[in-house]
Amino acid sequence: MGGRAQAGAAGPGAGRLSADAGTAPAARGLAVALALAAVYVVWGSTYFGIAVGLEGYPPLLLAGIRFIVAGVLMYAGLRLAGHAAPTRPQWRNAAVMGVCLLMLGNGLVCVAEQEVSSGLAAVAVASVPLWIGLFSAIRGVRMTRGEWLGLGIGFVGVVWLNAGSTLAATPRGMVALLVAPVAWAFGSVWSRGRDLPAPFMTAAAQMLTGGALITAVALAIGERVVDVPPLRATVALGYLALFGSIVAFSAYVWLLHNVRPALAGSYAYVNPVIALALGALFAGERFGAADLGATAVILAGVVVINLVRARPKRRAAAVPAAPGSAD
Repeated sequence: MGGRAQAGAAGPGAGRLSADAGTAPAARGLAVALALAAVYVVWGSTYFGIAVGLEGYPPLLLAGIRFIVAGVLMYAGLRLAGHAAPTRPQWRNAAVMGVCLLMLGNGLVCVAEQEVSSGLAAVAVASVPLWIGLFSAIRGVRMTRGEWLGLGIGFVGVVWLNAGSTLAATPRGMVALLVAPVAWAFGSVWSRGRDLPAPFMTAAAQMLTGGALITAVALAIGERVVDVPPLRATVALGYLALFGSIVAFSAYVWLLHNVRPALAGSYAYVNPVIALALGALFAGERFGAADLGATAVILAGVVVINLVRARPKRRAAAVPAAPGSAD
């Protein structure tokens, strides 16, 4: 969330992203390693990037400018490459996702990081898979006992993080970091089955609409850049837009179409570790035993869910699909 722009359900043309499925194993292995490194390191570092950006930009303007810049660059590049523009219903659906995932999701992370360390923000956001599982169950998706176990473990960590760690000492930050992953998860589940363009175009449209809405809200509540921001804050903003919202997101979409979902989704328990390390090394952030304990419990829940969901896919892959069946 700190660096992500969610594509939602894959739209028409998503199969084009798997064009390199027949490449040599060595080249493919290198591509997977580089894509995972981008998702792990870049998305994990965006929480620290937000903290640096806040040294010169108000929180919602930081998020709004970031997504407008990234959206314009991505949309222009896709259109020049011949991709069709979204239809009016697709723009509307992308705007709803922009509100849930970017304005409430990423925007509230930026708000929270005024008071909360970047590492704790990343830990709170790591609960997204738990909320996605819960909303999916409410929507009627059948959950296995293993998935319910993972949800239960993870939510114990969420309660611990919000009640027993240093996050509890900052009420506004605590509320923001509780709402942000819930909104992100709700938008992700809501997007399934909606009329959306291909994944990259969905991300571009989402960033354009979400960025515009965040900026409008920021200006309406009085956020302004009064003084010239420090160079490092502007560099951080550029890093968030280019690497966090375009490069890492593109790597993530490629992974979704070329590796097992559990591997692609493993960023959820790697990003907090990267964020905690960067915060400790470069921002002097310190974490107590309760913070680290809650982190371990949340990540354990996410790992259990991912492992349980990966197991049926491995069994299915070992058995030839029946004629006419879909993966």
